Amino acid sequence: MQTVETLNEGLKRAYTLTIPAAEIESRVDAELKRVAPQVRMPGFRPGKVPANIVRKMHGPALMQEALNTSIQEGIQSLIAEQQLRPAIQPSVALGQGYEPGKDAELTVELEVLPQVPAPALDDLKLEKLVVPAADEVIDEQLQKFADQTKSWNDTDEGYAAQTGDLVTMDFVGKTMDGVAFDGGTGTDMAVELGSGRLIPGFEDQVVGAKAGEERQITVTFPEEYQAKELAGQDATFDLTIKSVKTAGEAKIDEDLAKNLGLESLEQLRGLVRGQVEQELNNLTRTHMKRKLLDQLAAGHDFEVPPSMVEAEFSQIWQQLEHEATHEPDPKAAMEEMEKERDDYRKIAERRVRLGLLLSEIGQANGVEVTQQEMNRLIGQAAQQYRGEDQTRFIQYVQQDPMAAAQLRAPLYEDKVVDFLFDKADVTERETTREELEAAIESEDGFATGTHHHDHDNHKPKQKKAAAKKKADDAPVDEAAAPGEGEAEVKPAKKPAAKKKAAEAPAEGGEEAAAPAKKPAAKKAAAKPAATDEAGAAEAKPAKKAPAKKAAPKTEG
Repeated sequence: MQTVETLNEGLKRAYTLTIPAAEIESRVDAELKRVAPQVRMPGFRPGKVPANIVRKMHGPALMQEALNTSIQEGIQSLIAEQQLRPAIQPSVALGQGYEPGKDAELTVELEVLPQVPAPALDDLKLEKLVVPAADEVIDEQLQKFADQTKSWNDTDEGYAAQTGDLVTMDFVGKTMDGVAFDGGTGTDMAVELGSGRLIPGFEDQVVGAKAGEERQITVTFPEEYQAKELAGQDATFDLTIKSVKTAGEAKIDEDLAKNLGLESLEQLRGLVRGQVEQELNNLTRTHMKRKLLDQLAAGHDFEVPPSMVEAEFSQIWQQLEHEATHEPDPKAAMEEMEKERDDYRKIAERRVRLGLLLSEIGQANGVEVTQQEMNRLIGQAAQQYRGEDQTRFIQYVQQDPMAAAQLRAPLYEDKVVDFLFDKADVTERETTREELEAAIESEDGFATGTHHHDHDNHKPKQKKAAAKKKADDAPVDEAAAPGEGEAEVKPAKKPAAKKKAAEAPAEGGEEAAAPAKKPAAKKAAAKPAATDEAGAAEAKPAKKAPAKKAAPKTEG
């Protein structure tokens, strides 16, 4: 095989490979000898079909297979001989006008990984912000559990509902023209007044209602309401009050623990403390990791493969587009994104650079992901599939190095980060949760490689800054990253009834480790139940295992 380098510019390389026709023909002959004894044809004894007939029958397919094999081996030889480290799969094109029996001329284009300078690790300095799990925080969480599992007491006839009471009602929603709208009718809906579950103004107008009473209220659906035909519109609801109950005393005692499926209050307190400590430790680690990456980014500026940056940017942009579709005004959200496109591209470049840097640090210091850890990662990822799909996914990851690398990357990154934490000069300071969260969300230290925001002249809105932080946090592979720490241990929950999209809680869902709840009654889609679907658990169907990647096809 003849090799000629045609481009060596920055990280871009291009070569022309010439594979002699004799080499390809030799592969065809060898394959013909292998398959000939297996060919069956009427009029010939098994294995006695003449070679020229076998060639006529199977020659084109064998020629194509021989050509593909020669190309694959040629590329592998090129990479080995030139000591190349491809950043992505090389682009291969077969010269136009190729005919069987002639030399095959290939054009191979690729980008290579840069030579990453050895990082200086002796001058890393980090501040570790520590938040103690105070007893009052544990007590506050326990009180939330108690409030969520409180009992409800019947009231005397004529009792008027107050904020904090549980009111059960039937309802019929109508437009201002008096026409009932789809999904606006429900029965036996129970709501705690003052909980904020229903659309603004609804619960306030139920205060003072009595069991057996019928009343009509008028509300305005929020502009961002899920049912677009109702968003921003006024409507009336005809209510029939079925019952009014007052809350019993919410006690933190042994019965609370037993209601949550635990043996004792001491065990419940220990679980809550462990979860609070884990949550605080994760916040501490997030802050330290961000500051560590900021230091590494500020101290290293080397060329990175444009194709890797483009792939990373594409991943970030797709996620942003997905999130924009769930905004009240998707078009406006997309317009805001477009204004920040260059900043997000710089984030992608920073993530690629940091990923290469962390990889270099890990390799230089013997950091590795063990086979046992890899098996655990594959098992965790496979849980999203069912049956044969799960088996195919496991086989796919085991057989495809790129898929395995993508799965391994987040854990490898965390192990390198832990190594750097051990090398750094760390000073510890006790702080509050509020200060720690503010430090994480702040723009301070938000570096995108070679670019920094001018805080005086350009300070993005908080939501936009948070989105950039999210995009910026995981330089190797955010999409595949598992959550930090072990799976959260929660007290046993009773199954909750499936909620419709429009019934999500107004304040983003349940508390972490929420206590057992009685199944909620199923409600109609357009009920006055929710202003925000952020807290609704999305039930997704099992995904199919990815198809196995085919070998690169030649062009031309």
